[in-house]
Amino acid sequence: MFGLLGKIKHYLSKRPLPSPDDRKKFDQEFAFSTSFHGIHNIAQNRSRVRKVIWLSVVLGSVSLVVWQIYSRLVNFFTWPTTTSVEVQYVEKIEFPAVTFCNLNRFQAEAVSKFGIIFFLWDVVSKVLRLQEVSANITHSPETLDFVTIHQNFSITEFVKNNGFYLNQDTLLDCKFFGKPCGPKDFKHVFTEYGNCFTFNHGENFQSKNKVSLSGRGLKLLFNVHQEEFTDNPLPGFADAGIIFVIHSPKKEPQFDGLGLSSPVGMHSRVTIRQLKTVHQEYPWGECKPDIKLKSFNTYNTYSCLKECKAQHIQRLCGCLPFLLPDHIELKGLCTMGTHNSSCPVSCEETEYPATVSYSTFPSQRALKFLAKKLNQSQEYLSENLVNIEINYSDLNYKITQQQKAVSVPELLADVGGQLGLFCGASLITIIEIIEYVLTNFYWIFIFLLLKILEMIQRSSPPQAV
Repeated sequence: MFGLLGKIKHYLSKRPLPSPDDRKKFDQEFAFSTSFHGIHNIAQNRSRVRKVIWLSVVLGSVSLVVWQIYSRLVNFFTWPTTTSVEVQYVEKIEFPAVTFCNLNRFQAEAVSKFGIIFFLWDVVSKVLRLQEVSANITHSPETLDFVTIHQNFSITEFVKNNGFYLNQDTLLDCKFFGKPCGPKDFKHVFTEYGNCFTFNHGENFQSKNKVSLSGRGLKLLFNVHQEEFTDNPLPGFADAGIIFVIHSPKKEPQFDGLGLSSPVGMHSRVTIRQLKTVHQEYPWGECKPDIKLKSFNTYNTYSCLKECKAQHIQRLCGCLPFLLPDHIELKGLCTMGTHNSSCPVSCEETEYPATVSYSTFPSQRALKFLAKKLNQSQEYLSENLVNIEINYSDLNYKITQQQKAVSVPELLADVGGQLGLFCGASLITIIEIIEYVLTNFYWIFIFLLLKILEMIQRSSPPQAV
């Protein structure tokens, strides 16, 4: 042990410490040569008054620069953001997707054969929403007989096969910027309104094209066939017409709070604008760009909530509901908005605010013409036709963008500016100071280590010969 300490002391003694005069000379050389302004004025002035003045100036400048840098760092780590709103005028703009549904979801003939379908839809909806269902009703002979005979009955398949359909009888006319379109240009989707159909879906060819004229767009003429399609008026499905929602081609249709209704006997003129919103990723914003969904190609909050709810139901009962339950939201199992929620806000969103105006359709003269052309009575046409027209108001879009208020380069530039303003310092100056401080610390460390070794050797008893 003591032999090892002796070797360490011998090794350190080969590297002698500088003398007090050498250390003083080293300090003077640093003071005269450093690019840190004011230090050489303290060192070279022989007047004590001037030394005190320059020392006060340097210490005051250092205090100010430390305070400024501290405030900049505190501000930076609060992750501040700014919001910019910009209107971009373009020659061509992408047309959105539009999903249409009949407010009467079921074919009357199928419902007459399976009259219990309204009851089953209501019961399953109540169970999924944790609402009380009367045991007397669920144990009625009609219910038990139906469940016994149709053990593999699927409400989803029933609605797909016996719900609203889109063909030449229900879609009488379709024009997209003057060019004819038809049922083949729509994609079937299943929503809370049963069978729905999306025009300009992401998989369709129209979504790749951009429109170049405002005031023109998509024109559709529907025949809702009230005599063929029906619904249960008790839960609130008492209207007749078409409900539709305008959304991004990459996004699933969301009717809750966003659906627009067009009643029969009306011409709905819809004027839209495109609104893009860009959110910063955490910690500046709440979005997380690395989130991927299993069932959807593009992430958005609505699709994420659907997937989250479905996963919770699948874990509970091993099945997927035809309608996603609301009680999951009430229990907080699927949350949205913040970065640490189940479904944080998407980094980019595209919305289409709409303005709708209505007029009676058709007019008396047009009614006579259409009655003759379609070989239907005027009363029938007034009760079944729905005319919808969707146009852009202007060829521009608005971008609302969340931006970093202070980036890393801006922070470095700000800190460098403060150092230069108050101390005339730069990165090289900081390196000079670090070198000076480390050299002095090294000398102090060697000095203390040698002293400790001497104290240990002095306190150790002499070895016996």
